[in-house]
Amino acid sequence: MAADTRDEQPDSGSGQRLQVFLAHAGIASRRAAEGIIAAGRVSVNGVAVSAQGSKVFPGDSVMVDGQPVKKESRLIYLALNKPPGYLCSSSDPQGRPLALNLLPQDISERMYNIGRLDFLSCGLIFFTNDGDFAARLGHPGSGLEKEYLVEATGHIPDEVIAAFQQGITVEGVTYRAQTVARTGSRSLRIVLIEGKNREIRRVFSHFHLHPSRLRRVRIGPVKLGDLAEGESRPLTKQELAALRKPIRPPRTRSTTW
Repeated sequence: MAADTRDEQPDSGSGQRLQVFLAHAGIASRRAAEGIIAAGRVSVNGVAVSAQGSKVFPGDSVMVDGQPVKKESRLIYLALNKPPGYLCSSSDPQGRPLALNLLPQDISERMYNIGRLDFLSCGLIFFTNDGDFAARLGHPGSGLEKEYLVEATGHIPDEVIAAFQQGITVEGVTYRAQTVARTGSRSLRIVLIEGKNREIRRVFSHFHLHPSRLRRVRIGPVKLGDLAEGESRPLTKQELAALRKPIRPPRTRSTTW
């Protein structure tokens, strides 16, 4: 597994901020952890803590919603090729298959997906127990490119490409692709930056088109490659380093018809 030992280590004198501790324990990102603390859901040594900036020290007992929290001994970063028919969630009341359950069974850490792929879509998605890493990459303003190969059940008119490239408003929401390239009469290669919920499907539906296959093949510098459906692999040190670099927004958009 790709592990990271760069955790912020508290010393016995200064302690560690509670939200940092919770993030490193895989509970949530630092920002989300601040909300959990403010809601009074955290206790330290049996005492409820709601003040921001509170610190914990080695040997302290930390609990969230009455459940003990332990700092992760390792940070894990995985790339999964999600098959269609799997849900990106920690649970599902309908009992649908979870992408989470495709990860190696020897992982005992609490893992969660970064961003989502909808139930019918397939391809590349990241899983981690690093809350800060997940929050940064999953933020709509991260500027991280996501590349998709889309096949439709019928011919895709040029007007769809032009509209998606220039920006189209559907039910009050504006969708705009970074690039759109035709790969066939019924297929496109689409690069998104923000990646709003079900963006490609909503645009296609607006033009009465139906994607027969929607596969994500790249997230930033990480490519799906030949990773088999249902299989996962650790992100390499080089990939992690590239993902952690500040992302500069592209200057212009280009269209290939």
